[in-house]
Amino acid sequence: MSMPGGQQSGILKEGAGEEKGEQARLASFVGAMAIADLVKTTLGPKGMDKILQSMGRGEQVSVTNDGATILKSIYVDNPAAKVLIEISKVQDQEVGDGTTSVVVFAGELLRQAETLINMKIHPMTVIAGFREACAVARQALEERAMSNKEDQAKFRADLMNVARTTLSSKILTQDKDHFANLAVDAILRLKGYPNLESIHIIKKAGGTLKESFLDEGFILDKKIGVGQPKRVENAKILVANTAMDTDKIKIYGARVRADSMMKVSEVEQAEKEKMRQKCNRIIDHGINCFINRQLIYNFPEQIFADAGIMAIEHADFDGIERLALVTGGEITSTFDSPDQIKLGECKLIEEIMIGEDKMIHFSGVAKGDACTIVLRGASTHLLDEAERSLHDALCVLQATVLEPRVIPGGGCPEMIMGKAVDELAQRTPGKKALAMESYAKALRTIPAIISDNAGLDSTELVSQLRACHAVPGSRMGIDVIKGAVGDMQECGIFESFKVKQQVVLSGTEAAEMIIRVDEIGSAPPGSAARRASLPKGGRRRGEEGEPSVAGGSAWHATVGGKRLAMQARPNVV
Repeated sequence: MSMPGGQQSGILKEGAGEEKGEQARLASFVGAMAIADLVKTTLGPKGMDKILQSMGRGEQVSVTNDGATILKSIYVDNPAAKVLIEISKVQDQEVGDGTTSVVVFAGELLRQAETLINMKIHPMTVIAGFREACAVARQALEERAMSNKEDQAKFRADLMNVARTTLSSKILTQDKDHFANLAVDAILRLKGYPNLESIHIIKKAGGTLKESFLDEGFILDKKIGVGQPKRVENAKILVANTAMDTDKIKIYGARVRADSMMKVSEVEQAEKEKMRQKCNRIIDHGINCFINRQLIYNFPEQIFADAGIMAIEHADFDGIERLALVTGGEITSTFDSPDQIKLGECKLIEEIMIGEDKMIHFSGVAKGDACTIVLRGASTHLLDEAERSLHDALCVLQATVLEPRVIPGGGCPEMIMGKAVDELAQRTPGKKALAMESYAKALRTIPAIISDNAGLDSTELVSQLRACHAVPGSRMGIDVIKGAVGDMQECGIFESFKVKQQVVLSGTEAAEMIIRVDEIGSAPPGSAARRASLPKGGRRRGEEGEPSVAGGSAWHATVGGKRLAMQARPNVV
């Protein structure tokens, strides 16, 4: 911190910086609002996509409009921006959707808070008003939520509407009916106990998105070994993660000296015999299918083929974990106690063709609710985005099965909550009422952004919505297809109550955290705290393989009992 007259403060080390009061608050607000503006254009059914290009050797490119994917892929140097990125990640982990909405909502709250603070309203007064407004908004949301859990036909219709609404803003919007049906069928197979680990998604380039399908079973993206049975019925499956190459002396730098070729042959024969014994121990488990995480060399593969056992090698770890889950087996590495090893089971294993690739299909698995969704598409970029979109839909459906209440979408919930908050502000004396009115404005900004992204007149549409919601029980929202206000129930536009509630709560808490900041300290170059912020290997994100916006670091520290948001200077490469 520089003192008046250019003198250095005696508290902070040379090179360290400090921002206080209005300057610190402005830096926090500007950083958070910049992040919100970054993803704002991706919101809604007509939102735009972003191209993310890595800065590493491969220069990988991904095209997406998923808020969480965009924010976790870029690197920012502003501590307040990091708070919004973190709530986006939490939103994605909790409910799978609403990642853009929560960041945009928090950014709008901060925009409103900046105006209030410039009017000399204390930040704690703003926070108190926001808290009361959030409680009323949540109550209004709960009163308008509805559930059809008891009626299976209506509940499936609700799930279809929620899935279609979620997919409307994704790349799958042209085939949203097809993919909504796939997602709902997959979730309902789980019979009320949704575990997304039981739903396997495979991407295969070729064909069109419309050719994607749901398979009632498990598909492993591998080939069956040479000379082995291509079809096994009533399979007993041993899933392993063990070395199946010849058991050589695996000590680094070890050498075996021999004075004749005969002795070399004896060493090789001893290695083969050791591998033969290991294979026999595996065969003694009474299995007819062996799946290994690691490679299976020619000699053990020949032994398994002679014993009539199907051997599958080099299955990816995620694949065999899912396979062990759905077949009821366990992954093992030792084979000395067959009675302690749990084998997987399924009715049929066979080789199938998807496009021009051979895969292994497991049908009749022990966990009968398991299934596989095979995605087809023209390119890997398209398939990656399709997988993200479908995963979001599955996560939202999972949340809806656990919390079956739904609400009309299309900006309708924000107008309902905004009306309730406005009514509270009219009854509240003092400056808190101004904070509540600002909270309602931030809520109404969401449908305005949806309209703007669709190329519509947001001012006109939001004014019409306010007039419609003056009537109690209104379900009116923005129909971006027709470009006008419409009844969301008739349009079939519904959202999960849990998703919308999480957006409101998380956005309010994040905004409150940033409004509280009144001081930012920056660590000096070369400090221990700055070195500790580096990832393992001493490289910052953005130097290899990851997209980057700036090359600095940020963290939190406590100085004199006060929590400071620390911001390192960007490194120059």
